[in-house]
Amino acid sequence: MKAAPSYEIIEPSFGSSFYLSRYDENENSKAHLWHYHPEIELVYVNGGSGKRQIGSHISYYTDGDLILIGSNLPHCGFTNEETGNKDETVIQMKPDFLGPDFFGTPEARNIRNLFARAKAGIAFEGETKARIGKKIELMAAKPQFERLLAMLEILNELDQSPDFRILNAEGFTFETRVEDNNRINAVFNFVKDHFREPIALETAAELAHMAVPSFCRYFKKVTGKTFTKFVNEYRLVHASKLLVEEALSITDICFASGFNNFSHFNKSFREFTGKSPSEYRMEHRQIRD
Repeated sequence: MKAAPSYEIIEPSFGSSFYLSRYDENENSKAHLWHYHPEIELVYVNGGSGKRQIGSHISYYTDGDLILIGSNLPHCGFTNEETGNKDETVIQMKPDFLGPDFFGTPEARNIRNLFARAKAGIAFEGETKARIGKKIELMAAKPQFERLLAMLEILNELDQSPDFRILNAEGFTFETRVEDNNRINAVFNFVKDHFREPIALETAAELAHMAVPSFCRYFKKVTGKTFTKFVNEYRLVHASKLLVEEALSITDICFASGFNNFSHFNKSFREFTGKSPSEYRMEHRQIRD
């Protein structure tokens, strides 16, 4: 059983007030770990497809991703050896990275609003993803001052964009005490590593060092979902990924995703995506082709 990687310490890039790094293809070693940090994180994945795991939200992205993650919102990385992306750019900044008063000014109101919305995680799509993604990639080659100006311009444009989706439900909360972060991260990590197997409530409660009834109430309060729903959504997103990327039969995908009943899988998949597994596969393979 893996320990829960929790708090991540981030140092700004040399000569800069925020951290910026580019990973060629799949070199980001943080991809497999649930972690959190006070820094707000902006991630651009150039091409490829994979899982998006932020807070209690789990989904599947195609043709790259552009995500803004709020302070202390737990998440996994977005790329691995199977993602197929060209590269990944990660920018991390403290909420007050330009000083305690800057974002209280009238000129910075848009960015302040954006940071507030990012507490639940935001995915940007369509034209915004393509346009802003290119600007993010160009930042690495800019001198420090021009890089800062580009960062502010990007944040302002993201606030104005209509091409976005809030990832976690309204009212999503995450405990800020270290012991609570570690507790929920231990559960998230266990689900990530064992979702293909049966997972008993008792096992999850034990990881959180709680009795089952207390754990059920705690998990619902923190994530807005029951533990069973969270596990099933994890399995359904994995099934979505397999349907698009693999030539397995739908029956094989059902069992490879942790379901042990085919009719239950079909019903759950339709409720989750609005489509049957075969319809989902056909539609997304046409997009990829």
